[in-house]
Amino acid sequence: MELHQIIKRTLITEKSTIARDAANQYNFEVHDRANKIEIGRAVEKLFKVKVLSVRVMNVPGKKKRTGRTIGRRSSWRKAVVTLAPGNRIETMEGA
Repeated sequence: MELHQIIKRTLITEKSTIARDAANQYNFEVHDRANKIEIGRAVEKLFKVKVLSVRVMNVPGKKKRTGRTIGRRSSWRKAVVTLAPGNRIETMEGA
């Protein structure tokens, strides 16, 4: 897999902003079949930082209703990447 296929997008929420400031952790939406090692290497190469740990979780899709029909959002995979002290991802700091 290519690096941009592994890391789909960055997640910028209130909770992720607090984790970034307090513990130097960044959140990403990642490919469904990417493992921790691939995610860590992709973040290191794309952003040129040192990764300490990677935690991965599967986020189940929610049921959504439009009128009488019930649909479902897609399930996705989320990664929480902890960087070494002194390392930062500059592109995410301004968001």
